[in-house]
Amino acid sequence: MRVVAGRWRGRTLRAPRGFAVRPTTDRVRESIFAILGERVVGAKVLDLFSGSGAMAIEALSRGASGAVAVESSPAAAAVLKANLASVGASSGACLSMDYRKALRRLADRGETFTLAFLDPPYGKGLIDEAAEALERSGVLTAGAVVVAESAARDPKEKAPPAWVQESERRYGDTRVSFYEVRPGPGSPKESETVKEDR
Repeated sequence: MRVVAGRWRGRTLRAPRGFAVRPTTDRVRESIFAILGERVVGAKVLDLFSGSGAMAIEALSRGASGAVAVESSPAAAAVLKANLASVGASSGACLSMDYRKALRRLADRGETFTLAFLDPPYGKGLIDEAAEALERSGVLTAGAVVVAESAARDPKEKAPPAWVQESERRYGDTRVSFYEVRPGPGSPKESETVKEDR
């Protein structure tokens, strides 16, 4: 697993062992960031269920101003911290705790984010719960972008009303949805669905 682009392009990242953590593949990560484009530059990033930290590190490599990576598994969090250190990501931080506790802590600190990655373990029904908790926390700015990743075979996530879907991509068994957070209750709009076999 490597950083795809930016100042740390080509740098190798460690992946936690075992099946509890499922890193986003380099190809899918490359596609996600190609879609995000310049919105990454200067962004404050929140990476929930971060695993190896690859999404947060990729964002920092491409010009994000800072990132907080949340991972509840102590073993995975240790790898995440090692990856941050290996590339010298001084503007990246790791919170080794349950995502709900992390969201409360970030909200108490008054921290806000303009880009969030939401990638809970597949098949456990966490995506809806996590999306609701993220919205309720108040840490997302108006206009923030949320990238939600789930298994294509699982029911599609129920996004909060303020999240307006911009597009959806499919890469084999992976579904990636892109949302923009509106300042008030939003109304659904037509979204683009594209299948990409990777």
